[in-house]
Amino acid sequence: MSELSTMTIEQVLDKCKTYLHNQQNLDMIQKAYDIAFEKHKDQFRKSGDAYIKHPLEIAYMLADLNVGPATICAGLLHDTVEDTDYTIEELEQDFNKDVASIVDGVTKISRLKYMTKEKALAKSHQKILLAMAKDVRVIMVKLVDRVHNMRTLQFQSPEKQARISKETLDLYAPLAHRLGMYRIKTELEDLSFKYIDVEEYKEINAFISSHCAARGVDIQKMEGRLKEILNDNKISNYDIVGRVKGIYSVYGKMRKKKISFDQIYDLLALRIKVNTVEECYRVLGLVHAEWTPIPMRFKDYIATPKPNLYQSLHTTVVGHNGNRYEIQIRTYEMDAIAEIGVAAHWAYKEENKGYSPQKEQQEIFNKLRWYKELPAYLEYEDDEGDPISSIQDDIFKANVYVFTPRGDVIDLPKGATPLDFAYRIHTEVGNHTVGAIVNGKIVPLTYKMKTGDVLEIKTSKGFNGPTETWLKIVKTSHAKHKIISILNKRKRDIYVEKGIKDFEEYMKNNNNSSKLSDELINENFSKFNIHNTEDFYFGLGRGEVSIKGAYNKLFVTETVGDEAILQQYEEEAPKTSKSSSNYLGIIVDGLDKAQVKLASCCHPVLGDPVVGYVSKGKGIIVHRFECRNLNNAEKERFIEVCWDEENTNRLYESIIMIEAFNRHNMLTDIVNMINSSTVSIGSIVNNKNKNGELVIRTKVYVKNCDQLEQTILNLKRISDVYTVERLLR
Repeated sequence: MSELSTMTIEQVLDKCKTYLHNQQNLDMIQKAYDIAFEKHKDQFRKSGDAYIKHPLEIAYMLADLNVGPATICAGLLHDTVEDTDYTIEELEQDFNKDVASIVDGVTKISRLKYMTKEKALAKSHQKILLAMAKDVRVIMVKLVDRVHNMRTLQFQSPEKQARISKETLDLYAPLAHRLGMYRIKTELEDLSFKYIDVEEYKEINAFISSHCAARGVDIQKMEGRLKEILNDNKISNYDIVGRVKGIYSVYGKMRKKKISFDQIYDLLALRIKVNTVEECYRVLGLVHAEWTPIPMRFKDYIATPKPNLYQSLHTTVVGHNGNRYEIQIRTYEMDAIAEIGVAAHWAYKEENKGYSPQKEQQEIFNKLRWYKELPAYLEYEDDEGDPISSIQDDIFKANVYVFTPRGDVIDLPKGATPLDFAYRIHTEVGNHTVGAIVNGKIVPLTYKMKTGDVLEIKTSKGFNGPTETWLKIVKTSHAKHKIISILNKRKRDIYVEKGIKDFEEYMKNNNNSSKLSDELINENFSKFNIHNTEDFYFGLGRGEVSIKGAYNKLFVTETVGDEAILQQYEEEAPKTSKSSSNYLGIIVDGLDKAQVKLASCCHPVLGDPVVGYVSKGKGIIVHRFECRNLNNAEKERFIEVCWDEENTNRLYESIIMIEAFNRHNMLTDIVNMINSSTVSIGSIVNNKNKNGELVIRTKVYVKNCDQLEQTILNLKRISDVYTVERLLR
C-alpha cells in the first residue's frame, strides 16, 4: 500500500474550509466526491489502494493551492469520464459547464498516448499544450495529477517508470517552473531523476545529506547572527529559513558547468522574509555591511521579476568560517508566489464578485506573456520536429531578459538576436525589420542580446521580408518557423506561376478559353487534397498533376463507347505503347479517351495486381485480380491495364476491418495507431458481434500497397486486437 492511502473527504473539506465558507461550494465538492466514489468503487490502483484515493489526493493538493471549487470538483472527477461510464454531458448536467470544461480538458490530455514515433509524439505534445493553453485550471489539475502519479511510480514497471519520468522532465516540470510553481517543479524533477538515473540520484542525495549535516552548525550561527542584526535595527515580523537545493537541480548545475560537488556554493541558502519591499532592500544593506559580498553574485529580481513572476533579492557573501552563503531576501507575498507561483497570485476568493474563469485567464495572459504566446508555438504542423522542442528552447530555457522601449520584459534564450526579439513582438515586425538599436546605439542584426538590454526595432514597409541568411542569424525556433513560412510561400508562388503559364499554354493549343473556378477544381480534385485553383496550379507547377490528365478530366466529355473500346483495344494495343493520361494512375495501352474508374467493390490500390473490365455503359472498371465479382464476368471483356509507377502523389481508398476485445480505450488506440502510420482516416464505424467483441470498420486513404500493409501490421500489434483484414467491399 502507498504511504498516502489514508486521505479522506473530511480532510479535503477541512482544507477547503480554510478559505471556502459558502456552504453551496462545500456541498458541490461533497457531491463531486460522492459521484467519484460511486463510479470508481470497483477500481483499484497498482499500489493496491482503492482508486478513489487518487482523486482525493488531487483534490487535497488543489485545495492547498487555494483554487476555486470548480477546480477541486474537477480534481475529484478528472478520471471519471476517462475510466468509467460517466459522460461529459452527464457531468455538465450534474454540476455546470465550468466543471465539465476542466474535466474535458484533462480527459483529452489523458487520452493522448506517448508513442515512440517522433511525429506521433509531436502531435501528442501539441494537443496536450493546446488543451492547457485554453484554461490554466486544466494545467493545475494535470500538474498535481502528475505529482501524485510520480509519488506512486514505484508500483509501475521499469519501462513505464522511465517513460513517465522522461515525459515529466520534458514537459510537466518545465511547465511548473514557468508558472512559478517551484515546490511542484522541484518534486517532479527529483522524483523523475530518481527513476531515470538511480545511481546518480543516490550519490547526489547522499552528498546533500552529509553536506547539510557538516554545515548545520555554521548555518545555525549565520542564522543567529542575522537575527541579532535584524533585531538591533528594529526590523520585526521577519522569518529566516534554510533552503536546500533540489537533487536534480544540483545534477543540472554540475552537468552544465562541469563542476564537482564541492564547487556548488549555493547548495544551502538562507531565506529572509519580511513585510515590505523597502525592508527587503534595507536588509540587503545590513547583510552587505556585516559580510563581504562576492562580486557578480548579486541579482535583483524584485526590480526585474522573472517572466514566471518570481521576485527576490539574491546575494552571496563570505560568512562564518570563510564559507560562502547564498542569502535570499523577499516579502511574504513574494515567497508565496515563489513557492506555488500562479496559484498564489490568483488564489480563489469567494467575495470576489467580479471573478470569472475568462477574466482569470485574461489576467494570466496579461501577466505571463509567454503563456499568452503559447498557442502561437503550436500552429506549426511541419514534418521536421516536435513543438515541445520549440517551447523547450524558446520558453522553458529562456534566461535572457530584455526590454522594449515601453519597459515590457521579453524573455529569450541565450544567443538570441534582435531578429528573434522582433518576431516575438509580432510576425509583421520581424518580416519588415531593417535595423536595431540597443541601449541607444545601432547594432547589427547578428548582435547577441544580454539581460538588461533595451531594444528598439527599425522597420520599413518597403522591405521585401526575410532572406535565407536570416535562418543562420536567429536562435529561436519561433523566428525560424516564421521565416521558413515566408520563404516557402515565395517558393509556392513560383510554382503557382509556372502552373498557370503551362496550363494556359496547353489550353491555348487546344483552342479552349474556359475559365477555372475554385468550385470546378474542388468538384473534380478534392479527393486528391486539391480544393482550389491555387492548389491546382501549384500541383501542375511541381509536376505532381499531369497537365493532359487534368485537362481531360475537366474538359473532355467525349469518351469511347463500350464496344468501341474493345475494338480499338484489339486493333491498336499490340501496335502502340501510347498510354492514357489517367488521373487515377492507370495506364491503358492504346486507348486515350476511355473512361476509367476504380472498382468500388474491391478498392484497388497502387501496387495491387489489377485487370480492366469493359463494363456496359460505365467504361473501363479496374478491379483487383482476386475480386470475387469477376468470377461471373464475361471473359472477353477483360483488358490489360497497369499502374503508372511514377504516379506517387495519389491517395487510394481502402477498407479495413478489425476484430478486438471490447476494452476501454481500444477505439482510441486504433485511431492513434492509424494516425501514427501517416494514413488518413475517411470514416470509422464500430459495432459489437454476438460475442460482445468490437468489430471496427474503417475507411482509410493510402499512397500504395506497402503503406496499407504496414498499417495493417501496426494494427495487429495493438494489445487485445484479434484480427485485421482488408475487405473486398
